[in-house]
Amino acid sequence: MQQLLAPKNFYLWSGRWLRPVAWATGLCTLTGLYWGLVVAPPDYLQGDSYRIMFVHVPSAWMSLFVYAVMAGAGAVALVWRIKVAEVVASASAPIGAAFTALALMTGSLWGKPMWGTWWVWDARLTSELLLLFLYLGYMALEQAIEDRRTATRAAAVLALVGAVDLPIIHYSVEWWHTLHQAPTVTRFGAPAIHGSMLAPLLVMALAFFGYYVSLLLVRARCELLERERTNPWVGEVCRGIP
Repeated sequence: MQQLLAPKNFYLWSGRWLRPVAWATGLCTLTGLYWGLVVAPPDYLQGDSYRIMFVHVPSAWMSLFVYAVMAGAGAVALVWRIKVAEVVASASAPIGAAFTALALMTGSLWGKPMWGTWWVWDARLTSELLLLFLYLGYMALEQAIEDRRTATRAAAVLALVGAVDLPIIHYSVEWWHTLHQAPTVTRFGAPAIHGSMLAPLLVMALAFFGYYVSLLLVRARCELLERERTNPWVGEVCRGIP
């Protein structure tokens, strides 16, 4: 594992995987959008307005997943001082913040026709908004400290403390009375969603996951080159030497 996560090895293998992941992401995106927006039937109550869930739900899932990755990578960086883990945590923050903002915006667009308002201080919405602030705080803390590695470690502590918000977001609709609907896909037993709608939703979830991985690899590779610019292996890679 240490060999795999060495900066040079990570840069090389991530470069080999970047293009296949990007192509698979594009295929899943096109398939999921066509399946969800054209093939899937209208909802018997919400009509076609429910189709925003094909963007809203995957973005909400990814907002939680990316923060968990960021906090996990930060923990690895704190304990074992692995530079690639620091880079992964740092590169994940802007992507996760974008997913969170997208989830909040699409949720508001859905909430207006369904609830009659753009925003309510619902437990799920409020805790998701707090997650956005945690992402922004993480990035601000990184920029506030001049030394790169010290900044990353300080931000990792913030990420670990903020991870307590993840179970609150997930279980908020069960712990408190809330306008937000209860889980439909992750509920125990059969999902409370028809297969014709569930299938494109899962394809879109794969597309969002692939987008995260693709963008993470691009950002991490650039960040790694910046941090390792004085290391001889960077010159070798840039000259195309194996």
